[in-house]
Amino acid sequence: MARREVLVQLDDNLVEQMDRIAGAQGASRSELLRRGARAVIEAEELAAADRELVAAYRSLPPDPDVVLSAARLAARTAPDW
Repeated sequence: MARREVLVQLDDNLVEQMDRIAGAQGASRSELLRRGARAVIEAEELAAADRELVAAYRSLPPDPDVVLSAARLAARTAPDW
């Protein structure tokens, strides 16, 4: 996969923390930044999926009778803890 060099400015404290973590993991600073970027992208994708799910439920709210039936069924079949 082709890579592009990107200039990123970080404060000294952040660089020191990254270098400590990278050293402990046997990784480079660049690898740590790539992992961080992937984590941010994945978190945003998950958040977007959550927002879509919430929007879907809001556009078609659950049928109150179905909710009541499910609650009654759960009450009858739930284990006694």
